[in-house]
Amino acid sequence: MFIQTESTPNPATLKFLPGKEVLREGTADFRNAEAAAEASPLAGRLFGIPGVTGVFFGYDFITVTKDGPDWQHLKPAILGAIMEHFMSGAPVMASAAPASDASGTAEFYDKADEELVLTIKELLDTRVRPAVAQDGGDITFRGFENGTVFLHMKGACAGCPSSTATLKHGIQNLLRHFVPEVQQVEQVA
Repeated sequence: MFIQTESTPNPATLKFLPGKEVLREGTADFRNAEAAAEASPLAGRLFGIPGVTGVFFGYDFITVTKDGPDWQHLKPAILGAIMEHFMSGAPVMASAAPASDASGTAEFYDKADEELVLTIKELLDTRVRPAVAQDGGDITFRGFENGTVFLHMKGACAGCPSSTATLKHGIQNLLRHFVPEVQQVEQVA
């Protein structure tokens, strides 16, 4: 098994491409060892490596966020854990339930803005999310209120030094261009 790695705009996060499907649908974002071990054998295994502070699964990639040790020290252990997991045949997620973000705060927007929200979501799905996935992350719509779009950034994008620039200059400008009612974009946890 050959696992490729790619850097991300977040220096604390590295993207691993196992050459296999990781999650068929949705994404999964783990920020603590207890939740990871309960929900995913692979995430639990990765959190067992000292220095790992975050694990994110996309369709065909895994991003790992670290705190402390250099990548040159962590990368071999992470590669080994990913390889062992896929070679064992164990499932990525513990249950067959959808893997999408379980932190799921409900979306909020005025029903009168429903058509605008559908346009915003379509733009996010077709133009923003594929680019963000290339960097090892994901972005989801959380709400729209008084001209402000609220988005949640996950994976490599969460805590990335360039995430503010991505939101303000990239996504905000795109949305304002296609949906003039959008005045600004804000990140929510």
